[in-house]
Amino acid sequence: MRPTMKIGYARVSTVDQDAGLEAQERDLKAAGCEKVFVEKISGKDTKRPQLLEAMDYLRKGDTLVITKVDRMARSTADFLALVDQVQAKGASFIVLSLGGQAFDISTPTGKLMLTTLAGVAEFERSMMLERQREGIAKARLEGKYKGRPRTVLSQADIIRQKRAEGMSAAAIAKELGIARSGVYRALEAA
Repeated sequence: MRPTMKIGYARVSTVDQDAGLEAQERDLKAAGCEKVFVEKISGKDTKRPQLLEAMDYLRKGDTLVITKVDRMARSTADFLALVDQVQAKGASFIVLSLGGQAFDISTPTGKLMLTTLAGVAEFERSMMLERQREGIAKARLEGKYKGRPRTVLSQADIIRQKRAEGMSAAAIAKELGIARSGVYRALEAA
């Protein structure tokens, strides 16, 4: 049987947040985590393989360490379900952004504190999304927001027309600014 240990979990939502992930890993190791589980996946995604692996790795007496509540879960319900799993394993919980204070999740006070923190994290996320939606709406009104770039398949009619006119796949790709493989994909979808 292995000795008890601190186990860290770090997460970012997108691949372009590498600096944030490195900072989380650094903080977790500085807090004494001997094993750190890391992933780049949206918090909304219910299948977070590294989180599941971290939870599976936890043993009685271990401590699960995260940098901030919102790195583990996006909703209060999701967070509390994870806390229940940690508690069922006889492990404890530390949130570094709160001064590295350990929460005794077996007590009503400890669970209340974590529930409150999860609620605040969910509220912050909701407010950020609301501001984002407002910003997008304002940018659209000003004609600055173009939205997501069109996919190749949305140009399938144009691609088929140009092919019927005798243009090569390479010429179509160059003219439309897309990959030649996208031209073939659009033609196959027809």
